[in-house]
Amino acid sequence: MEYKRFKDTILAKIDKGEEIIEKLMEICEKEKVKLANVNALGAVGDFTIGLFNTSEKKYYSTNYTGDYEIVSLTGSISTMDGKLYNHIHMSAGDKENKVVGGHLNRAVVSATCEMFIHIIDGQVDRKFSEEIGLNLLNFN
Repeated sequence: MEYKRFKDTILAKIDKGEEIIEKLMEICEKEKVKLANVNALGAVGDFTIGLFNTSEKKYYSTNYTGDYEIVSLTGSISTMDGKLYNHIHMSAGDKENKVVGGHLNRAVVSATCEMFIHIIDGQVDRKFSEEIGLNLLNFN
């Protein structure tokens, strides 16, 4: 992985065999990012995405392997209990142009991943919502 910071934006190149979430969090730790918007594109060969079932308040995850293009990777960096917190979604298309997507748990790069981290000056924490069953942004 390589990255370069341009004022409030970081451009990262995540390499083949590297895990996207792991590298994103590594960059945010090193650069002391507390709040950001993230978007990326590239290719992955092994990834796990999930769907949150709102009535059960439970995630269901599915693993995919093969050649996939990242159609969209978007999300946020914030904090929870004093630690960095990521909320990332990804859609990826296969050789038949069929797309799957959901909450990104993990993704291993198969060729490259070009990621933009747009830093926001500030900090917003998250708090667990019993009603929803998720860690939601908390502006208090």
